[in-house]
Amino acid sequence: MINAGVSGDTTAGGLRRVDWVLKSRPQIVILELGANDGLRGLSLDQMHDNLEAIIRRVQAAGAKVILAGMKLPLNYGEEYRARFEAVYTRLAEAHHIVLMLFFFEGVGVQAILNQSDGIHLIGDGYRVIVDHLWPVLTPLLANSSQTTLNETVGR
Repeated sequence: MINAGVSGDTTAGGLRRVDWVLKSRPQIVILELGANDGLRGLSLDQMHDNLEAIIRRVQAAGAKVILAGMKLPLNYGEEYRARFEAVYTRLAEAHHIVLMLFFFEGVGVQAILNQSDGIHLIGDGYRVIVDHLWPVLTPLLANSSQTTLNETVGR
């Protein structure tokens, strides 16, 4: 397992690192980017294009992708939030990849699971994420022929 995440990074930064990640020949890539794009009010079209380029490169390298969706705080407005969240759904459907609707499900509003900034998790918070991720990841690890990559998790 390689953690290629960089705190505070955007999808553009992830796109710049994707070739570095692919040098390790991953079988599965958990793509969890976009929150910082949304929080900074960056172009959702650019966020989409960056994520799509990452997905295409990862798939071209023969790895499977789990796309981890994100959500924005309520103060960003319903229209922007809906457009932001729709990026993940559109990409998952277009590229036939597994989508976790919200990577931080169960931890985002739990103060006890977050650092004092209310954004970054502590150890127990990561355990909750692993509990939500494991059912998505297990079929891909087992290379189960019964699991298709166009299912959506978390609905």
